[in-house]
This record gives sequence, structure tokens and C-alpha cells, in this order.
Amino acid sequence: MLELLIDLWGFMRERKKFWLAPIVIILLLLGALIVLTEGSALAPFIYTIF
Repeated sequence: MLELLIDLWGFMRERKKFWLAPIVIILLLLGALIVLTEGSALAPFIYTIF
């Protein structure tokens, strides 16, 4: 996983595509939110957002 992020950062730095960074960060945060709240009582409220 860390290797993937390092490669992605190298791609963005080399090709000057820094606008991709916020998109990647948002996607990672949303994925972590779904995984962490999967078994909790908050899950029905989180899934209604999407």
C-alpha cells in the first residue's frame, strides 16, 4: 500500500498533476470512513449520506 502511494506521488510530481492530490485524499478518507463504521451503530446514518 505504501509503495502504491509513493508511486502515485512520484507520478503526480513528475507530470505536474498536483490537482489529483485532493481527489486521492478524499477517496482515501471516504474509504476509511466506510471501513471503520461498517460494524458500528452509526453505519445506517453513514450509508444514507451516499
